[in-house]
Amino acid sequence: MRLLHVVRWKIVFRLYGSRALPRLVVISNRVALPGGAQARAGGLAVAIREALQANGGLWFGWSGETADVVPPVPRTITRGNITYAVTDLTQEEHELYYAGYSNGALWPLLHFRVGLIEYRRNAAQAYFAVNRRFATMLAPLIGRDDLIWVQDYHLIPLGSALRELGIANRIGFFLHTPIPPPEVMIALPRHERLIEAMCAYDVVGFQTDENRRAFLRCVTQIGDGTAESDGHFTAFGRSGYAAAFPIGIDTEEFADLARRSAGSPEAQRLESSLGQRKLILGIDRLDYSKGIPERFEAIEGLLTDSPEFRAQFTYLQITPHSRSEIGEYRALRRRIDALAGRINGRFAEFDWSPIRYINRSFTRATLAGFNRHARIGFVTPIRDGMNLVAKEFVAAQDPDDPGVLILSRFAGAAKELDAALLVNPMDVDELVIALRRGLLMSLAERRERWQAMMAMVRRNTITTWRTNFLAALSNRQYAIA
Repeated sequence: MRLLHVVRWKIVFRLYGSRALPRLVVISNRVALPGGAQARAGGLAVAIREALQANGGLWFGWSGETADVVPPVPRTITRGNITYAVTDLTQEEHELYYAGYSNGALWPLLHFRVGLIEYRRNAAQAYFAVNRRFATMLAPLIGRDDLIWVQDYHLIPLGSALRELGIANRIGFFLHTPIPPPEVMIALPRHERLIEAMCAYDVVGFQTDENRRAFLRCVTQIGDGTAESDGHFTAFGRSGYAAAFPIGIDTEEFADLARRSAGSPEAQRLESSLGQRKLILGIDRLDYSKGIPERFEAIEGLLTDSPEFRAQFTYLQITPHSRSEIGEYRALRRRIDALAGRINGRFAEFDWSPIRYINRSFTRATLAGFNRHARIGFVTPIRDGMNLVAKEFVAAQDPDDPGVLILSRFAGAAKELDAALLVNPMDVDELVIALRRGLLMSLAERRERWQAMMAMVRRNTITTWRTNFLAALSNRQYAIA
């Protein structure tokens, strides 16, 4: 096992005296409105809400609804010291800005899948137009001293649109996905507009240092700018700072949730249905970046090569459907359905089937309980910015009898969780070897690996991520030691 390289984040604040911190304005594609499906709210939504509560703030974004006519001002709801402001999309905007460009062109580009890019000029125009409309609606709500924090690839041009409206506040951007190097970025027509838009931000954050370096190469090679080794850059007439801020989870909260949820009716039903079989668990939304077909093929390979494992485990893959309006996702769904049927048809017994494939979502509590019972967490994306499912699996484990994490080396989490069984997700034979090793691993080795990973998950939490980014954005000091 490779030694776990521990990176300790130490936050060093420049004192503000008795002055209050600036109000925070967060913009994300979707807003977790109060009273919504909080049981299913992810860690990012919780982290944003806590950041806004700290000093009051505004959360702006798409409502998740479409309308024939969109009012010129957003709908607002105030709860405590947070104002939620949302706007609808027209059906055409949803088809072009959201499905057509954000998910049809940017998503495959950012995950290095250039062959899947579906570029349409009208979709690109709609993407920039919607970002300009968002900026126009948001600008009157921004105070002079507000800090502005833009989230993810749907909103890359929002900062530059605010600058065009005269907003001089400090604006930060965090990209939750990977970003490709310039050799891949150039596959997208008019890619230089994206790099120019990212250079409008004061701070640009990434999940890993590899992604930070890829962006800085884009700045110099596409933007004809300059970049320093410390992350400072200048291009398109602006200067900014790029850094890695690896996102985490609320570790102790999720660990406690898993302990409590292990005894829930759902978790007990699952455990009872397993009998003495070991649980292999995969949790992903339906996406070609997640490597789900390769996992299914690895299960087939394990049962073919090692028949002694038949009826010794059950692989539960929970995969809610997503983006069904995009043809590539419909094709992926058909492929996975066919694989599950073929493998179960080949190996199932009257009282056991190797794969349980479920296409609906569950509450965080239920998933935490399932993680607690799993012997193997099967997390093998082809490419991922971070992958918090891996960190949640680690946090959920029983310290006395922890499971084994099989993790893609192409997930951002692999930079921190290198005590996992790291694999190339496209090498099915390597996945088979990792599965066999995980099912047979001794308790002593499982504990050693888990303890190393849990130390890191405890150290780099979602609070660490949020605090470090906002420290950089507010022009305070933070350091990595």
